Amino acid sequence: MPEYLLFVDTETSGLPADWRRPYAEPGAWPHVAQVAWLIYTAAGELVKTENHYIRPSDYDLTPASMQVHGLTLAYLHEHGEARLPVMQRLHDDLLRYRPLVVGHFIELDYHMVGVSFHRSGLSNALLGLPTFCTMRLTERFWQPMRQQYLRLADLYQRQFGRPMQKQHDALADAEATAQCFFELRRTGDIDAETLASQPQLKPPPTHAALAATRRPFWKYWLGMI
Repeated sequence: MPEYLLFVDTETSGLPADWRRPYAEPGAWPHVAQVAWLIYTAAGELVKTENHYIRPSDYDLTPASMQVHGLTLAYLHEHGEARLPVMQRLHDDLLRYRPLVVGHFIELDYHMVGVSFHRSGLSNALLGLPTFCTMRLTERFWQPMRQQYLRLADLYQRQFGRPMQKQHDALADAEATAQCFFELRRTGDIDAETLASQPQLKPPPTHAALAATRRPFWKYWLGMI
């Protein structure tokens, strides 16, 4: 267990069109409309809380996304901040604390943070950091029919016997994820073996890497590249 844990959640402008495409691919990845993160010590002491909306200067919201999180362009224009300063704060925290990065469906948040770093002209500070997904853990619990994992609200209800008061808000979801994580650790559902069992997340290949895989084999064979 690292000394610090960072719980992160994002609300987005839509869903990824193709998870395999580079972050620089136009139209492949949506935008982050809200990002929140909490930093805790491994002992469960809250160190800091961050919650930010991103001003929609270069993106729109899909109707489906607005139905999920309730954000509107008018609200984001009024309360949003420029992307770079927000992502710089998260970038600095990741480099400073070198935390275990935790989320419920962390794969989406991992990529959305990575995309936002790219769009901000920042290096990807998530590279090399361990990650953990509380959603993947729930595969071992009883599920409703045709449902492989528990939603965050279902996990929260299971752990605490009461409903989440607020859902699909990045700060509320990050807080609920942190509460569930520490409760799951207290009950023994999360231990060192569990933390080490999940695969390391990686960003998709860059355009240059994809182009390299398409180079003709005969050029390799002749030593031309």
